[in-house]
Amino acid sequence: MTEPGLPLIVLGVRRSGTTLLRVMLDRNPALAVPDESYFVPQLARRHRRAVQPRAFLDDLRRLPTLVEWGLSPDVVAPRLRPGMATGAAIAAVFEAYAAERGKPRWGDKTPLYMQHLPLLERLFPDALFVHLVRDGRDAALSFLSVPTGIMTKGWGHPRDAAGFACQWATEVRAARALGARVGAARYLEIRYEALVADPSAGLRRVCDFAGLVFDEDMLAYVGQTDSARKEHQQRLGEPPRTGVRDWRTEMTAKEGAAFEHVAGDLLHALGYEVSGRGHDRAQLAAYRAKTSAWRAVGAATQRSPLWRRRHAVLQKPGV
Repeated sequence: MTEPGLPLIVLGVRRSGTTLLRVMLDRNPALAVPDESYFVPQLARRHRRAVQPRAFLDDLRRLPTLVEWGLSPDVVAPRLRPGMATGAAIAAVFEAYAAERGKPRWGDKTPLYMQHLPLLERLFPDALFVHLVRDGRDAALSFLSVPTGIMTKGWGHPRDAAGFACQWATEVRAARALGARVGAARYLEIRYEALVADPSAGLRRVCDFAGLVFDEDMLAYVGQTDSARKEHQQRLGEPPRTGVRDWRTEMTAKEGAAFEHVAGDLLHALGYEVSGRGHDRAQLAAYRAKTSAWRAVGAATQRSPLWRRRHAVLQKPGV
């Protein structure tokens, strides 16, 4: 069995271009980065102590993500051992996915995990993090235009520019704080605007950071990815370009002011053009309270027997 290399985790607020980066990185011959996983917090909550392979595999058989990935839990089973750490067991799922594709290293791109960064840090103590930052106002335009039904709307789900500013500012700050903790050897921050303006240069920078060999095929994703068929990811059907969203022409003055009232200070700190440097502590605190409560409810449900009753077995052994 090949010794796995360091995992590479792509961070970014939703609608910040993380899927574009994932698709390009996944085309590297040494790295497999599947579509969003979602299951990491669930498995971590359900297997908080030493992992028992039988129970862990039973949970894997109930995950729709593995079905979507075309990955059988039977392929993961040989990588599990009694008493292994939770993070190692979860990593074994990604390792099996990568091995099935003939690749020695794995990655992940799940924007939901921007709310679980201390968990990622604990589970994967050697992971490398690439944080893709986009002007929050452009990301807001994209987020608020996503068709209904694509995203789960929990407590605190943004419904306007100010609401998205709360999410954007909270998550970007959390990722930057993670970067400060793990250091420059494990955290790289890049701009979405720079990536689409010069994809080759952006990818070379990521590859240098991650210890990957840049491959020109990483840029040849157009027409080669299933993600482009999704209604909210149609841009993947064309080469990257600047100006896909432009808050200056598409966002009303009221919306722009509302966003900057919440997160203008962070936009300015990141070098983006602003009219005001607001930091609405009350709105940000309310957002954090709502999202923390939502996560607490989810955690309680996932740890209870109710989780298995709600998640039927999707993949039987040997099938």
